[in-house]
Amino acid sequence: MRIYQIDPINDERWARFLERHPKASVFHTVGWLQALRHSFQYEPVVFTTSSPTGELKNGLLFCRIESKLTGHRLVSLPFSDHCEPLCDSADDLNLLLGYLQTTMERQNLKYLEIRPVDGNFARISGTNGFRLAATYYLHVLNLRRDLDEVFRSLDRDSVQRRIQRAERAGLTESSGTSEDLLKEFYALFVMTRGRHHLPPIPYRWFLSLIKFHGQAVEIRVAYKDNIPISSILTLRCKDKVYYKYGCSDARFNKFGGMPWLLWRAITTAKSNGAGDFDMGRTEEENMGLLVFKNHWVPDPLRLAYWRFPDSPFLGATDGWKLNMAKYAFSLMPDKLRTIAGKLIYRHIG
Repeated sequence: MRIYQIDPINDERWARFLERHPKASVFHTVGWLQALRHSFQYEPVVFTTSSPTGELKNGLLFCRIESKLTGHRLVSLPFSDHCEPLCDSADDLNLLLGYLQTTMERQNLKYLEIRPVDGNFARISGTNGFRLAATYYLHVLNLRRDLDEVFRSLDRDSVQRRIQRAERAGLTESSGTSEDLLKEFYALFVMTRGRHHLPPIPYRWFLSLIKFHGQAVEIRVAYKDNIPISSILTLRCKDKVYYKYGCSDARFNKFGGMPWLLWRAITTAKSNGAGDFDMGRTEEENMGLLVFKNHWVPDPLRLAYWRFPDSPFLGATDGWKLNMAKYAFSLMPDKLRTIAGKLIYRHIG
């Protein structure tokens, strides 16, 4: 059987395929791929067994990352929490993976990386030589219930009472994608990344998300006495809303701005017919964030990233390098960290 490559941005069949495939997510969409290409010069490509003259029956989506610093590779997908292979047949998936493995040398690739949600990939990968690269938790809140039931399912002390505290504190909110809102979000984002001793993702990435996703993007900013204290960015695809970024001014954490914003995003998603609220991936080592999300979804899924051939996962196995980098970034002012983010992020996707 022949394997074909298509450009998912310009081949109209890809968008039609996503509309009818139940496992398609926001990370598969043309808008997400356009934002990746516009911001980081990654070229998306889909491998499929479907001929150029027929409708797509399957697709394995990647971005080509070409970097003199970190090597050439195919990742499915960079800056994406997950990206399920859209293959209903295990035989088709094995065929596509086998093709990529045999053509790696010709394509001058350092490795392939797959980021599925379905845990069954572990069974398939055992026959394909893929090895575990990293593991995360994925929290998805089920909205196919009465809203009061959803609220009662949240942790009483860490979520419910903090939402009520925010309401008593008189927090106000603005939402949308205006330039002013984006600037307020990004200022808080830079502040938050600074607390974590990491450079912020470039501002142009968020501009690209808004440009290519339109009304599917929503920024929410919470204010205390007209001061921006916390903000989140969500995206919508079909019947699911994705919480992708959150940030805050730690001086105002006592007012519960983050839980309040998340709850307002959840209630809006529910009223607009969403069935799930995807709260994104969390590193196993990030105990603070993990505990926070467990108060919303106590039984998260396990995400496993798979790589061929077996090679160290950037920032995971080389812990001392990551700690050294964090130490260096901790010494930088926000402006210098922002410049560093512009320079390095396209190399680490």
